[in-house]
Amino acid sequence: MIVENLAKVRDNIEDTRKKRSPENREDVRLIAVTKNHDINEMRQAIDAGVTDIGENRIQEAKEKFDKLDRKVTWHLIGHLQTNKAKQAVKLFELIHSVDSLHLAKAINTAAGSIGKVQKVLVQVNLAREESKSGIFVEDLEELLHAVDEMPNLQLMGLMCIAPNYENVEECRPLFAKMYEIFNKVKEMTFTTANILYLSMGMTHDYHIAVEEGANMVRVGTGIFGPRQY
Repeated sequence: MIVENLAKVRDNIEDTRKKRSPENREDVRLIAVTKNHDINEMRQAIDAGVTDIGENRIQEAKEKFDKLDRKVTWHLIGHLQTNKAKQAVKLFELIHSVDSLHLAKAINTAAGSIGKVQKVLVQVNLAREESKSGIFVEDLEELLHAVDEMPNLQLMGLMCIAPNYENVEECRPLFAKMYEIFNKVKEMTFTTANILYLSMGMTHDYHIAVEEGANMVRVGTGIFGPRQY
């Protein structure tokens, strides 16, 4: 099932990407989200070509990291508490969920303690949902420049999570706006930042996210099926 699901997701991404304008047909990086899925399921996906694994929680990721006998790139896509920054920088190549100056400082300090430059995305709460993390757009530029100045962080782009609308088409204006913001950020002057990634879209809405400009999507259920709690 996993192999077939993965092939279907990849085909959907590729078909959708081709619908974009010629100047915006860059490749889309697929993050396979393995929250509440076991090592055997992860191995099946990796053996079928998955190169990027996304986890929401530090403890679950650590347990899998120690057991997984496959080489992959690890992404932290869930909210990160500052007191777990030390663990996060040891496990993850890219942290998607930097949402405050306080957290950025904690990650910078933790990365510095092990001699690492940690790649990060800044999470934007464009819909201003109280239930979701992320910085509001009016505060974004200040945080981006602060992250750029930290010696042990490298800013790689932006992340957002759309509301779970009953009608998934309601995500489209938000994703379109996020792509507009992403392009403005790419035009900003930074010292060390390398603005490459717009991480948006999950199982229920990734096709719309890709249509609207996402070049990184986070898909779990669409690949592995319903989570086993």
